[in-house]
Amino acid sequence: MIEFVAHQLQVIWPFVAVGFVAQLVDGALGMAFGVITSTLLVSILGMPPARASSMVHIVEIFTTAASAISHTLHKNVNWHLFALLVIPGMIGGISGAYILSNIHAETSRPIVMTYLACIGVYLLWRGWRMSKQQIHRTAKFAAPLGLVGGFLDAVGGGGWGPVVTSNLLVQGSEPRITIGTVNTAEFFLTVVISATFIVTLGWEAFTLATIGLIIGGLMAAPFGAVLAKRIPAKQLMFLVGVVLTLTSLYSLARALKLV
Repeated sequence: MIEFVAHQLQVIWPFVAVGFVAQLVDGALGMAFGVITSTLLVSILGMPPARASSMVHIVEIFTTAASAISHTLHKNVNWHLFALLVIPGMIGGISGAYILSNIHAETSRPIVMTYLACIGVYLLWRGWRMSKQQIHRTAKFAAPLGLVGGFLDAVGGGGWGPVVTSNLLVQGSEPRITIGTVNTAEFFLTVVISATFIVTLGWEAFTLATIGLIIGGLMAAPFGAVLAKRIPAKQLMFLVGVVLTLTSLYSLARALKLV
């Protein structure tokens, strides 16, 4: 019995670590859980890409719920902005999931990744130039952004955070509130998209590794919300730019089969 438990712990702990790291970054910066998790699972742990992708979708139901609760408790959520994002985001997610089952969308991925990499560089520049007295503006194009972000998230297997968070920041929205609001809305989007995949593929992705990712993600969720609240806006903007640029360039290289 002891040997069995020890063996299970040995199997599960790498996935706990992956889930913790990915959710810590996502909770603090509003993006990259799917990209980081998939990259670590495939590149480091040697998991097949298709299995890694289905597993990430299941895990995000739990991690986004925990992240949403944490950001809400730390008052990182603008509920007016949330309302503008969540319904269009769910509509876009449902549409994307439906189209994904009928149309191969890999041809659009390099274009989207190039665009996000350019946004990441722009945010680096904005973060570098931002002053402590920076005046934040209310985003004017939240609802259309939610629709597009939800659609791309479903079609591309990820992208809600990079697309929505980065574009809201470009419009001048406050980084802490933007990250908290986008993460909170993401829970509802994830439930809709994940439900579609569960109905289509079943619960095959729900394995011991999935449980490890969930445990790690749930452990990290409260810390991500605290970091988003305490890191100054200038540094937060710069960090978002770094993560978005690096992950987008990596995804672009994979889409072009360069790595």
